[in-house]
Amino acid sequence: MQLKTFYTVRFNDCDPMGHLNNARYIDYLLNAREDHLKQAYQINLLDYHKQGIAWVVRRHDIQYVRPAFYNEVVCIESRLIELSESHVLVEMLMYDEQQTTLKAIMWTNFTSVDVKTGRRKEHPASFMEFAAGVKVDDVNIPAGIPERIKTLMNPVQ
Repeated sequence: MQLKTFYTVRFNDCDPMGHLNNARYIDYLLNAREDHLKQAYQINLLDYHKQGIAWVVRRHDIQYVRPAFYNEVVCIESRLIELSESHVLVEMLMYDEQQTTLKAIMWTNFTSVDVKTGRRKEHPASFMEFAAGVKVDDVNIPAGIPERIKTLMNPVQ
């Protein structure tokens, strides 16, 4: 399933040059992922929180490829690319509206934690079953983001 949404770059999110501020890319990408979970899978993170589990960011790997500008419409895609008992790796891509120019790529490693203790906690079996069903296998994670960008910018015809 293709998970994507469109957003307009807001004035207050830009630097004096009219570019989307580097820190704001993270907000746009994470907000899109949350929207994708709700819209495509009816997953509300608050429901998991009530069950005692939450996900914290362990690491962001982001590369800015092309600037996003004030009032520009961008398309953000997200996908689960790696899964283990207590972490998920999510890929988020920002494109222009026509989805022809890659603006940024971010891989975020989330660790599941117990909301009461703040310590690592294994995913529930129901989550593992769901996540295994939506994980994509076409991303060469060991090759890293630079190689992923090459793949995205030069797709095999």
